Amino acid sequence: MKFYDCQSAPSPRRARIFIAEKGIEVDTVEIDLGAKEQLGDDFRAINPRCTVPALALDDGTCLTENAAIAAYLESLVPEPPLLGRTPEEIGIVANWNARIELEGLAPIADAFRNRTKGMIGRAITGPTDYEQIPELAERGRARGLEFFDMLDARLGESEFIAGDAFSVADISGFVICDFAKWVKLGIAEAHTNSQRWYDRVAERPSISA
Repeated sequence: MKFYDCQSAPSPRRARIFIAEKGIEVDTVEIDLGAKEQLGDDFRAINPRCTVPALALDDGTCLTENAAIAAYLESLVPEPPLLGRTPEEIGIVANWNARIELEGLAPIADAFRNRTKGMIGRAITGPTDYEQIPELAERGRARGLEFFDMLDARLGESEFIAGDAFSVADISGFVICDFAKWVKLGIAEAHTNSQRWYDRVAERPSISA
């Protein structure tokens, strides 16, 4: 396998932590997003969507979405389970991971990509250039605040985001908490449940991957 990464970007970091949790050794290729290497012909031949992460399998198949990479690696290396063990757990983990992406990652990405100077003309990832919409940045910040309130409420009910066990939902949530700092959002002082969870997850060796 060959993993196409960018150390500074949140999306490949999620896959990188998942890989580290599984203890899998993969060859890694760094893609310089700042230099727009993802838009070059060489990388387009690997992933026409021009995004990272990407995991190229030995048979030539290329997985280009975090959910697909996680599903493949979980099947390949079931232990430790990060997508749930029982049908109920699998459903709950998938449900919470989707909520984390939709309610956290998407609005924070809007807040970042629609205001940052370096993203002018590149407000959406992928092969097509899109102009920034400042109103989406404001809406993203507002939704981001709601996300952190929701996260803290959930972690007042559960040790980890999807239940009693660490899962891919915690990987997504942790990375998004760090990503939110780019737009001056994050865990507030009143979010004691989230801070307890964040500090515990930060101790895992995989987080430094």
